Amino acid sequence: MGVFLMILQLLVSIGLIAVVLLQKSKGEGLGAIGGSAQMFFDQARGIDRVLEKSTTVLAVLFMLLSIVISIWV
Repeated sequence: MGVFLMILQLLVSIGLIAVVLLQKSKGEGLGAIGGSAQMFFDQARGIDRVLEKSTTVLAVLFMLLSIVISIWV
């Protein structure tokens, strides 16, 4: 069971890396600290929305798998 969870975490981490690399750069960098309004009013559309939601799902899944593996193994 431990090997299965580790392989699943490897696949989730590869997917998370791929999804993050596919996202469009917002180009704000450290300028976002100063209060860029575009950050709040810019709505994600189409594929950007799918990538953002999949990033969230994969990140949560990665964290949960990390906790389960640390307890299980």
